[in-house]
Amino acid sequence: MSASEGGPTNPSNYQAGLFRAPSLKNLNRRKRVKLNAFVPPNPDAPSVHPAYTFVSRHQGFTARSSQVLSFPTSSEQLVSTRVEEEGALDHDGHYSLEGQEPDFEIESEATSSNRRKRTAGDRDLFLQELLRHEGRGDYVYDTICRNCSSGAPRFRCRDCISTELCCRDCVVATHTKNPTHRIQEWMGSYFMAVSLKKLGLRVQLGHPAGERCLLPERAFNNDFTLIDTNGIHEIGLDFCGCETAQTHTRQLLRTTWFPATTTDPRTAATFRILEQYHILSFESKCSGYEFYHAVARLSDNTGLHPRKDRYEAFMRMVREWRHLKMLKRAGRGYDLAGVEGTGSGECAVICPACPQPGKNLPDNWHDAPKGKRWLYALFLAIDANFRLKRRIVSKDSVDPGLSRGWAYFVEETAYKMFLQSYSGGPQQKSTCSSHNAVNMADTKVSHGLAATGVGTVDCARHNMKLPNGVGDLQKGERYMNMDFLFFSSLRGRYVDTLNVSYDIACQWHKNLWQRMSTMPLELHLDHLATFVRFFVPKFHLPAHILTCQTKFSFNFSKNVGRTDGEAPERGWSNINPVASSTKEMGPGSRRDTLDDHFGDWNWKKVVGLGATLLRKMIEAQEERGAHQTAFQELNNVLAPETTEAWKVEIVSWEENPNDSLVANPFEAKVIPVTQAAVRLELAKLEASELLQGTDVSMHAEISPSIFIASGIDLENEQRRLKVDIAKQGQHATNTQMGTVQRLRNALQRKIDTWQRIQALYTPAVQLLQSRVESPSHSTLDIINPEDSQLWLPSALCSKPIPCDRRLLTTEWELRYAQAGDALEEIRQSLRLRDYMYTFKRNWIRGQSANTRAQNALSRVEARATAGAEKYRAARVALSSLAPILGEVGWDHKYKVLERKDDMRGMSVPKRGDSEGRRQLSWIWLVEGVGDDEDEVVQDGLRVEWCKARARAMRWAEEVELLQEEMRRVTCFLRWHASWWNQKTAEQMLGTTADDEGLGAYAYRQARLRDDLADCFENKWAAHLPLTAACNTMCPADSEANLDLYLPELPLP
Repeated sequence: MSASEGGPTNPSNYQAGLFRAPSLKNLNRRKRVKLNAFVPPNPDAPSVHPAYTFVSRHQGFTARSSQVLSFPTSSEQLVSTRVEEEGALDHDGHYSLEGQEPDFEIESEATSSNRRKRTAGDRDLFLQELLRHEGRGDYVYDTICRNCSSGAPRFRCRDCISTELCCRDCVVATHTKNPTHRIQEWMGSYFMAVSLKKLGLRVQLGHPAGERCLLPERAFNNDFTLIDTNGIHEIGLDFCGCETAQTHTRQLLRTTWFPATTTDPRTAATFRILEQYHILSFESKCSGYEFYHAVARLSDNTGLHPRKDRYEAFMRMVREWRHLKMLKRAGRGYDLAGVEGTGSGECAVICPACPQPGKNLPDNWHDAPKGKRWLYALFLAIDANFRLKRRIVSKDSVDPGLSRGWAYFVEETAYKMFLQSYSGGPQQKSTCSSHNAVNMADTKVSHGLAATGVGTVDCARHNMKLPNGVGDLQKGERYMNMDFLFFSSLRGRYVDTLNVSYDIACQWHKNLWQRMSTMPLELHLDHLATFVRFFVPKFHLPAHILTCQTKFSFNFSKNVGRTDGEAPERGWSNINPVASSTKEMGPGSRRDTLDDHFGDWNWKKVVGLGATLLRKMIEAQEERGAHQTAFQELNNVLAPETTEAWKVEIVSWEENPNDSLVANPFEAKVIPVTQAAVRLELAKLEASELLQGTDVSMHAEISPSIFIASGIDLENEQRRLKVDIAKQGQHATNTQMGTVQRLRNALQRKIDTWQRIQALYTPAVQLLQSRVESPSHSTLDIINPEDSQLWLPSALCSKPIPCDRRLLTTEWELRYAQAGDALEEIRQSLRLRDYMYTFKRNWIRGQSANTRAQNALSRVEARATAGAEKYRAARVALSSLAPILGEVGWDHKYKVLERKDDMRGMSVPKRGDSEGRRQLSWIWLVEGVGDDEDEVVQDGLRVEWCKARARAMRWAEEVELLQEEMRRVTCFLRWHASWWNQKTAEQMLGTTADDEGLGAYAYRQARLRDDLADCFENKWAAHLPLTAACNTMCPADSEANLDLYLPELPLP
């Protein structure tokens, strides 16, 4: 039935119920671009329109599509339906369905229940057919072989497409080219497996299939095992014994069988199974042990006829296969120096989007204007992974590895020599937050481990491992290990600008150049001629102190786009599953395996750059417009002379990021007021009153400020005691109850003493206390000290009891400071909690260690909760005092604290957005408060203006940086294609077959790069033209654009 006559494109078929109306799947909370609506030019005629993808960010719907069919329904509305993508790419990059019947996938709720019942209803049918295959099926009545018309048809093949029964001679003859097929013999009432070798099949190597050698040489002891995707097979193998015959190893390799040894090989694996496991190990992280024994079970799933164990031989072949594939893809087969001439890092897959001089940068990139040279900066990210540990198994002298620093791991001998001769002295302790990566670098448990993990250097923007950027760690994250990896990854690479991200960069960068002087000369970096900046990844940044949060922030630094520095963290999820197998490997085998996985990870990133950069570009262009508008609106409501002064300040800081003498504009200048500071001021005020003779204290030693402060301290003790009691639960022991009672007694004595002072300052409170303690209350109503009402002045505001206004004012100032202190406690606890979560994930292993870490986290959570209770108590008091004292505006600073919405870390915005779309909890936006409210407002506005400007600039930079990366990717792929095309002329082996193989592989690789470049250019066609517009404008020409230093580019 054609699409025009009876297919889904005919509207009458929909009206008749022959086809179902299409449905879209709701994907709430999934980000999608705006829905592309399509209206055909002629609504009356059905038509097919290519290359429309229905996705929606706001409506939350999606429908994959490469072809959109539109036609009018009975209500004259256009309906679009999805067509399966079953064509091939035409010259325009669209899928063509010419000559094919469209395959429609349409679904409605009316048939969903029938579809769900389909499997249940068809079980008997499928089960019957499966059992039918246990017998002879359609050939049950055959008595003579249909091929030769003479033999008895007793044999069939499980792997051929046909289940036809053959005689013995025919089944052997038809399998001369398929010696690994599994044969079954009919035993009269059932089938039993039988090998082709037992049936008489001999596989002749060194001659075309079907020809016999005049001087055949049987495999050693006529015993040869071949491992293939469908099992482990015993093969009757004959090598060619002719005078011109190749070695046994070459004969096997030319049959696409990989020998386990070169001396009298008795075991081999097909290229097919090696390639299958190679890819499977990348995608599923399946271990070689699991894969081999799964294949073995295909041959014998009962253990009654076990095959010879070839696991060790198989793993040896897998290791060699991985290594050879790496050399092949790196073009080492074309070098006259051979494999031994391979240089350090030469076999690594390098990032085509990063600046690679001579490959993807303009010839005159050194002469670029100052405002554009940042586009050629290299972004690096450093991190360590402590799951990739290795036990003390074997040693380098026994298992040195096949790749000696040729890919991602550094050369082990030079690395170990440097570590042994390191003279940099002990590692300095952290001056930031308690970074265990720094403080515990030399104390991490390493008992029984040859390597506690690995350190890596990645491309920070595209998440690829750098050549010679990976190495083992012997203890923790020691500087000497990370220094060597960092400088090793930069060896042979010329960079003008370097942006380095590391979660402890605030500590690690100190004395870095001094430590570099202890390294080999070939690792030295000309840091005087290179502009180097250090950053802390965005997720890790909130765990640092406030100064680090601004000084090392990607968000606040110029010319970094929307880089977050968290690239290594994203890659760990891919490599961590192999940790369970690599930790038991020898040193060389482990390095080769991880090199192989890192190479596959890089390659997948390369082929995915087309979609990745396009997605980022679409998002960046949308966000750029939104944040430039937001900054414009904020800038318009501020006085020009004010913003001009702020501009001078922030530009000075951006131009001198490493100068500690330049003030950081993102830090608040107003000093926060604390309870200690307020108490000091009140004490000074009372001292002045004593000198002037105006002191009104009612007690010789307890002044009004001390009286109020002591009452607030008692409230804190009451809250702490309640927490201690709650921890004991309902089944406390006698010891625990005795401890609580002692704490209650001590607190009661403090309250009694304080209340005696209270009687002097607020005597009317005694009336309230007497009502509580009156005889009318039974002994069952005895109030514990933690529940006693202290009746501070703020609690009297709602009572008809007089209170000295000076006491109210004193409590107001103390409560105001208490609220600020409580918020700071909450913020510190949340920062510590986030850091401890990260530390627990990266460092802690084992049940006991995790239990201890969880207990520590619980204590931090309790501290945050206590801070929240203190804040709420302070705010209640402030809300009672404010109307009487005439205080206004305070509630804009100290808002109501909600547990779910407000008690979250700085890196956990309310809606999951990052700093670039920041909607942080208000507790992180409270600035310091001084005596002058105008000064507070101006300081807060200045910081927010700087941050709004930074957000707009980062998104504008991201657009320009993505455009440059798109250009670099296509240039690199074109260069790489040319590089492969030149390889055929570098070496001639002298035989036509070898020359053809060299040329064919090189030309295929070149074509692949050209095809990738064409595909990417088609994807990016709507965005690449903007590059020219960006490059025509320098920062100095863009100051009119709200100091964004970038031209206003029209959004596509």
